Amino acid sequence: MRKLLLILFLFISFESISQSFYRYRFEEPWSFSASIGPTQYFGELYSFWKYNEGVQPDWNANISFHYTFGTHLRARGDFSYYKMSGQDPPSDPRAFRTPRNLHFRAQNWEVTGIVEYYWHPVKVPNIHRPLWNPYIFFGIGMSTNNPEAQLDGQWVDLRPLQLENNPYERYIMVFPMGLGFKYKLNVYMDLTFEGNYRFTLTDYMDDISAYNVSEFYLDLVDDYVTGRNPDRLRLAIRNPGFLDDNGMPDVDKILRNGGRIRRGSGLTHRYDGYMTVNVGLEIHFSRDIFDNWIFRNRVNEKRFRFW
Repeated sequence: MRKLLLILFLFISFESISQSFYRYRFEEPWSFSASIGPTQYFGELYSFWKYNEGVQPDWNANISFHYTFGTHLRARGDFSYYKMSGQDPPSDPRAFRTPRNLHFRAQNWEVTGIVEYYWHPVKVPNIHRPLWNPYIFFGIGMSTNNPEAQLDGQWVDLRPLQLENNPYERYIMVFPMGLGFKYKLNVYMDLTFEGNYRFTLTDYMDDISAYNVSEFYLDLVDDYVTGRNPDRLRLAIRNPGFLDDNGMPDVDKILRNGGRIRRGSGLTHRYDGYMTVNVGLEIHFSRDIFDNWIFRNRVNEKRFRFW
């Protein structure tokens, strides 16, 4: 009888200890994160790679869902809103882009699927997550592509106008890749830092690709003279040397020039892209996260804090 009571006591004690640490074991592979940071565009109106043109940052916001499927591997789905822009005034003089007076802005949405590889193992109990964990990642996704330019004080959608007679899609493929770093704040939460560059398959995120307007200037002039779509010429050719005293296109000078009016930077071998640098928080899900972390009773019960 005493042996039976001793076995029962040990079993109950073991169960109690096990339950007290239940919330710290690896039981759920899912997590959620949100982040925010600057966006930098790279293209015909900005070339970090070839010229020194400072920084022209906008901003972005991102939410992600993560799933652990390997010892060092995690999959993630990203949903992002980002703004980007570019203009001639800060251009490096060596780029010979200042006289164009071109500019654009864009407000786009992006969805991507990404695979992350971590330096330290990630398929571990929450309590055993390392204090810091760098990682690399790559993926594929899709983004909207809606460049705009200002004309007479109004922002105009450029994609439907086909300024270079070369239609491009509203949605584009993107290929994100970069580096990240996570710092463990507590059992359930990490602080994240990440740099993410997106390669694309389009040269029209800024609506500019052609080196000059020689291949399509006659169509632009025809639309302007006939009144069919005069905004195309006004948006495509804004060089001060080809405007009259009223700031309108000088058609005679444009025709005499034969279309040798600079438009793009000449970097035709490189597609447009953009980079984001974000800081955020990631929360690791658990079945008792609300009871043991967010809504736990701190007055009537004591719990240890694990870092």
